[in-house]
Amino acid sequence: MKAGALAALLAGSTAAQAQSLAEETYSRYVDASGSISLPQDFRLGWTHLGSWVVSEATAPGAGFHDVYTQAEAARSFREKGVFPDGAVLIKEIRTIESGAKTTGPALWAKDPAVWFVMVKDNQARFDTPHWGEGWGWALFKADDASVNASASFTETCKGCHVPAQQNDWVFTEGYPTLQAPMMK
Repeated sequence: MKAGALAALLAGSTAAQAQSLAEETYSRYVDASGSISLPQDFRLGWTHLGSWVVSEATAPGAGFHDVYTQAEAARSFREKGVFPDGAVLIKEIRTIESGAKTTGPALWAKDPAVWFVMVKDNQARFDTPHWGEGWGWALFKADDASVNASASFTETCKGCHVPAQQNDWVFTEGYPTLQAPMMK
């Protein structure tokens, strides 16, 4: 196979994967009116991007943050440097537990508190308060993870994400999975 034909085949395959990701996302996690649902059991089947700890108990977002996405979205980001249409980012914030361990004082994640969900929308599919700046935005609380508790993108999400505005509203510096592997 000639190099040009191989490149065209690979480009077609990547485009098909991107289309498949968007179709799956918008059929499974977003309904026809734009309501976003929290994907179930993502810890087992999704790619872990990285973790953050906001250890000051009175700070906004206090807790242990783990961030996940679909494997296809992580691969696409590594290739192109942007999240593909249909990428879903889930930030799970859990309470912090601490104690003495043989390795020294330790902190670890305990009970889920909230989940933030972002859905990449390159097609401006929805004109509702939960969609803006190329993303759908949702907040789910541990006491009822079936209801989006966000007032709107502007009221609930935007303020925290303004510092990442130039990076498609995502703090990717905390996600080592999106970077090229250190060892080959």
